[in-house]
Amino acid sequence: MRSWIDFNCDFGEGFGDDAAIAPWISSASIACGGHAGDQASMRRAIALCQEHGVAIGAHPSYEDRAHFGRRELPITPEGTHLLVRRQAEALAEAGARAGATLHHVKPHGALYNLAGRDPAIAQAVAEAVRSVDGTLWLYALAGSALVQAGRAAGLRVAPEAFAERRYTADGQLAPRDLDGAVIQALDRSIAQVRAILREGAIDAIDGRRVVIQAMTLCLHGDRPDAASFARALRTALEREGVTVAPPGA
Repeated sequence: MRSWIDFNCDFGEGFGDDAAIAPWISSASIACGGHAGDQASMRRAIALCQEHGVAIGAHPSYEDRAHFGRRELPITPEGTHLLVRRQAEALAEAGARAGATLHHVKPHGALYNLAGRDPAIAQAVAEAVRSVDGTLWLYALAGSALVQAGRAAGLRVAPEAFAERRYTADGQLAPRDLDGAVIQALDRSIAQVRAILREGAIDAIDGRRVVIQAMTLCLHGDRPDAASFARALRTALEREGVTVAPPGA
């Protein structure tokens, strides 16, 4: 049974109620101009994080607002590096103006999934993060190519698990268009989190067992019930005796 885990949520994406989510999480990944976000939304998200003691992270993505960064597009490692660095630096600069320090970087959506399975893209993401600040944490899908690339680049890596997403047997996130890929029921989500904490393994969407060794737990902030989900998950973690805090705290 893990005694500690980070609880992160996506922020500043224009969905849900970030202010109602912030009290229940320990780190936030803030949209920084790709799939969502602008200077004003970044400032608001940073201020909420400062108010509630939440670690601030950048959430770079494909620059594809029409599809919320969830459509995989052709991209080179060089293009990936530029995209991740540009967006992470935008958030770092916004944070610096507010007296806040960037804690981590976590790719979003299709870019996150691609970096999880493509070593060249994973390396480009890791090197981009290192070029911004080599002390940053990299949040990456547990067991993925991005975890390996981040460690090879000398970064601090926080392997990530998902509270309300199902997995395929190879440890990847089940595609959203697959029936049952998104866990809607709170009790099923809490059961998955308990399995991750207690056993380090869960049942994949096809019933096979998949190992999930994670340091950070993600909740998607664009769910309509994200705030109530966040509160219930945080309460469940604390009832299990689990300390909730960002990596490196």
